[in-house]
Amino acid sequence: MKVTAEVPNSNETAEEQGQDTQKVIRSDRPFGWKDKIGYAFGDLGNCFVLGLVNSFLMIYYTNVLGISGAAVGTLFLLARFIDAFADITVGRLTDTAKLTSEGRFRPWIKRMKYPFLFATILLFIPAVNAFSMPVKLVYIFLTYIFYGIFQSSINIPYGSMASAISSNPDDRTSLSTFRSVGSALGGGLTGFFIPIFMYAHTAAGKKIVSGSHFFIIAIVCVALAFISYLFTYHMTYERVQVEKSENIKISTILKGIGKNGALIALVFADVLLVINQILAGTTTTYLFNDYFKSAAAMSVAMVFTYATVILLAPFATYLTNKFGKKEASITALFVATALYIFMFIIHTHNEWLFLALLFIATLGAGLFNLMVWAFITDVIDYHQVLTGLREDGTVYGLNSFARKCGQALAGGIGGFMLAFIGYQSSAAVVNRIYMLATLLPAVCCGVAALILLFWYPLNKSKTKENFAI
Repeated sequence: MKVTAEVPNSNETAEEQGQDTQKVIRSDRPFGWKDKIGYAFGDLGNCFVLGLVNSFLMIYYTNVLGISGAAVGTLFLLARFIDAFADITVGRLTDTAKLTSEGRFRPWIKRMKYPFLFATILLFIPAVNAFSMPVKLVYIFLTYIFYGIFQSSINIPYGSMASAISSNPDDRTSLSTFRSVGSALGGGLTGFFIPIFMYAHTAAGKKIVSGSHFFIIAIVCVALAFISYLFTYHMTYERVQVEKSENIKISTILKGIGKNGALIALVFADVLLVINQILAGTTTTYLFNDYFKSAAAMSVAMVFTYATVILLAPFATYLTNKFGKKEASITALFVATALYIFMFIIHTHNEWLFLALLFIATLGAGLFNLMVWAFITDVIDYHQVLTGLREDGTVYGLNSFARKCGQALAGGIGGFMLAFIGYQSSAAVVNRIYMLATLLPAVCCGVAALILLFWYPLNKSKTKENFAI
């Protein structure tokens, strides 16, 4: 069964807008657990690959291929910005692609998993180690760029698909929660098992990073990702299908984005919290290594990101139903800000007290990260209400573009901050590391909360109003 609804008109005519003609909401299969689990498998599959590449490719390049850290860092920085533009491009392509009986986004996952997973294997081909250094550099540059572009061709349609699976805000919160759980499981599994299998021993008994082991690990991760994408494709269903009347002018798209204050506010808040998340990983490592001098406490701290997602997941839908996404996130971020400031003031040398406070603070930032994908689907609806245009891929791609720019900036900021405090393992410097580890997240979480409070317009009642429209 299909239910057809006309898209709301703005003051401009349909011809001036290039607007969508109608939205079809399919009701022949109710939203349920199958959709939630299938959607979780998508980010599980993504993170089997991303956990391998994001966490271990640098050590593979430096320790196996013998490439300098500076060259690898430059490659990653350049590639991140290219990936960011690829996100916007893929977003536009998904929005302008012909609507099929399978939907608008699922066919991308069906087709593009092959080149994406093949590009992942190319990153870890053992024969590359026999190349001359100039040829190695050209090879890793080309393969990593292609990997990033094909990764966008999977991730952008997958992320955009949430708004097509259901138009109900509660359903979308569930999808965001299940996606985050899938991401945490994928990241946690790769983070735990890859360090166990990535080493080999020389004849003298020395433990080294093994290129052949990494190649086998890559094949296993790719196989697991392939199976996960199959589950996503077959278990999810696109109910919200928008027919496109014509290609939309770029000027119209930019004008619509300029109107969408919710999108702009979300982008700034999201970038701040992405920077915070990445810098937290950097500062935590140095903090527990040089200030607390506790490897055990460092190990506990590094799993907080995954643990908070698992702990918060059962309560996410309840919190958004009770208070709203905006309201719950603002409260959690202010609590996190207050705790980081408190940790800075007490300047404790007890690593376990610090860990206890850090865990609660991480829950505050984690709630936003758990719900961010549901925020984006609300923004997509708001964009349609404002402009009459359904631009799932473009809106999602723009937010992803900003996140990747934030990731690139975070890498540079982390190095700059360590240089600024004159990093070395001395009493004065390790106290500055403590300052960075507490005040930086306090600023990021606090400013993000203020942006959501004063700039982001989609509170609980406004979201319900958009859903009714």
